Amino acid sequence: MAEPQPLLITEIPESELPGPYSVGVYAAQLKARLQQFAKVQLTGEVWSFRAARARVYFELRDERGALPCSMWRNEFDALSISLVDGMRVVIGGGCDYYPGSASASPSFSFAVSELRIAGEGDLLVQLERLRKQLDAEGLFALQKQLKRPLIPKTIGVVTGERGKARDDVLAGLRRRGWAGRIVWAFAPVQDRHAAPQIRAALTALSGTPEVEVVIVARGGGSLADLFAFCDEPLCRTVALLRVPVICAVGHHTDRTLIDDVAAVACSTPTHAAEAAVPIDCSTARAELTSVARRLSGHGRRAILERAKTLAHLSRAPTDVIARHRRRLHQLLRELRASARRAPVRGHELANQNVRLLAAHDPDRTLARGYALVSDTEDSALSSADAARAAQDVRLRFHDGVVNARIR
Repeated sequence: MAEPQPLLITEIPESELPGPYSVGVYAAQLKARLQQFAKVQLTGEVWSFRAARARVYFELRDERGALPCSMWRNEFDALSISLVDGMRVVIGGGCDYYPGSASASPSFSFAVSELRIAGEGDLLVQLERLRKQLDAEGLFALQKQLKRPLIPKTIGVVTGERGKARDDVLAGLRRRGWAGRIVWAFAPVQDRHAAPQIRAALTALSGTPEVEVVIVARGGGSLADLFAFCDEPLCRTVALLRVPVICAVGHHTDRTLIDDVAAVACSTPTHAAEAAVPIDCSTARAELTSVARRLSGHGRRAILERAKTLAHLSRAPTDVIARHRRRLHQLLRELRASARRAPVRGHELANQNVRLLAAHDPDRTLARGYALVSDTEDSALSSADAARAAQDVRLRFHDGVVNARIR
């Protein structure tokens, strides 16, 4: 490869490096040098796949590194395959470099000339197999059977400490007018190593007696970023928690395994907060205050009317006896006056009326074996149906009162 010629401009005086050279010349030679690398086959998982008009782009990743890749669109379409994030593939090709220009950015990529799916190594196939297994074990239904409170007093939240999801949850709760308590459990929410810490945070919140519902929230990202929420131990833990879990991981199109096992899966953290408090607390408080004011007036009047009725009914038996006595006394006074005006006739009439009056005296009636039946509030009961309806009654005899129950 020819050595680039330095430009006839002032160099850095104290530098021992050759040059300076034109960046375009150097970029062109860098491209040529990279293309001399041996062409090889690589295997890994596809992430961030996207198709442009001329080329398709994706990253090939494994646990030790990642490599940007590209392939001509017509060659990719000729393969008649569909690539999605997480799929394991084998590719063949070599290094390539686009040097850019004054108005375009440079870029390095592994130019793919061959591609095939890696079969059983396909991560999405494994994920779908796990999804079916958990569903067959009934783990998708457990959380959905839990009863969620309409207005929880305490909500647990698992999210990243500095992520936007935290602010979205707070915004959703403020929109509901909720004024309860939040218990935060901050944990990493990205990469596979985050799953154990998310699981520990959920277990801790579930073990807090005051927590009535838990929100798991994370913003959007690629499936690689969200893959911690597809962890099998994490999903099994969520399914067996005592409190309902509301999940908001990713955006509308993202679907992780935790969405399937949770009680509710929401599209955003804001919606998860609204699902945790399904009632608009501000509106509910206003309605309850209005109803309480209306019922307060009606209730006070109803109580006073009831008290008057009960007081009247409690006096009924005594009033009946007093009325009869007043009438008897009046008759006696009239008889005595009549006796003085007509001693003989009056004496006979008096004796006759006395006998009649004595026969109608309630106390005399009671003394002959009869009883006055009333309810527990001393309201007289005049029929068997009324006595059966009252059940608890009072029997007034001439020498006292006996409480009884009708069977």
